[in-house]
Amino acid sequence: MNAPAPTLRPSARRRLRAGHIATYLVLLTAALATLAPFLMSVSTALRDKNDFVRQGPLHLPSPPVLDNIAALFEGTDGFITPVVVTVQMVAVILVGQMVFSVLAAFAFALLRFPGRDVLFWVYVATLMVPQVVVVVPLYLMFAEAGMRNTFWALVVPFMFGSPYAIFLLRENFRTMPSELIDAMRIDGAGELRLLWNLVLPMNRPIVVTLILITVVTHWNSFMWPLVITSGPTWRTVTVATAALQTQYDDNWPLVMAATTLAMIPLVLLFLAFQKQITRSIGASTLR
Repeated sequence: MNAPAPTLRPSARRRLRAGHIATYLVLLTAALATLAPFLMSVSTALRDKNDFVRQGPLHLPSPPVLDNIAALFEGTDGFITPVVVTVQMVAVILVGQMVFSVLAAFAFALLRFPGRDVLFWVYVATLMVPQVVVVVPLYLMFAEAGMRNTFWALVVPFMFGSPYAIFLLRENFRTMPSELIDAMRIDGAGELRLLWNLVLPMNRPIVVTLILITVVTHWNSFMWPLVITSGPTWRTVTVATAALQTQYDDNWPLVMAATTLAMIPLVLLFLAFQKQITRSIGASTLR
């Protein structure tokens, strides 16, 4: 017979309940502190400029209006071009980073060649170099090559792999059962077939997580697009939003409308892949 479950004393139950309540209060406070700026951005975007000036930033829209969002897409300097440019930039960088990062991580994890570990750690050490340090050398290189204010200047510095992605993928690839890898090689599978049919399917959650991280990082990138481009031709969403702040200093509802539109694709992307992200975190914890 199974032993009966131990019964907690009333005082112990009260302490346990109090601990749960305190934990939920802390989590609720953290959630509100995190969500408050986003909710304020959406609320301000739906307000009239005169109402915002008259009542201040903390009031709710009464009534909500869509004039600010419509104004973003009016005229020749509208928000459509920055959105299209940003989507193209992120798509090219994403494909380049994932292809080269996966291939490099596979080589560093499962292939043997002289200097493999030294080369890997030297490359990963570049993570400790702040991006601001390399902005000026990169700018001079692209200016000398005549590529300033071009689409390729936006994407080339970031499309040939990422040290963070390569490090994360390599560590996950190395935890795979060696028996499965050896069995496929005995069956005559080449390295590309091994990568495509075994390694990637077994590491799909971490790959999806890296896709999300890459998209968010380069959708929100600001410094490099600001430095390497000029004029509206190759202006990204972040640079266009910053231009609104200088062009319409007192029209914060318009600026918040641009900020809200810039957030929507990232929120939808997270909602679409949240299960894969959770699985990735769980798999990393188990390993």
